[in-house]
Amino acid sequence: MIDPIADMLTRIRNASAVAKQDVVLPMSKIKFEIAKILKSEGWINDVEVLKTGKGKRATTVFDELRIVLKYKKNSISVITNIKRISKPGLKIYANKENLPRVLNNAGIAILSTPQGLMTNKEARKKGMGGEVLCEIY
Repeated sequence: MIDPIADMLTRIRNASAVAKQDVVLPMSKIKFEIAKILKSEGWINDVEVLKTGKGKRATTVFDELRIVLKYKKNSISVITNIKRISKPGLKIYANKENLPRVLNNAGIAILSTPQGLMTNKEARKKGMGGEVLCEIY
């Protein structure tokens, strides 16, 4: 897989389009951090790491990430749009003066900064810039 973050966002987008309750995907630290930010900002209900699945050898276990999606009444997803900004072939950076505003601050952008992953609002408070990973609204 070339871009695991784009794969994660696509799985969330597709699952919310058909009103699935949860999404299970391969675990990685960056995906887990993104999911924790989505939970803290109120875009998803829950995130957990599942210790399941066997690899080619009986002793190899791959962890999975389970994301419980959040819906309004009538099974309308809270996430209207979720898209990848910085891609492996084209990195998009923002300095502290040019941090993105998503839908006039109704949405969030997730940035990778020297102090870890954070939202555009947190980065603005701390006066930091970084790589713009994705936007959610």
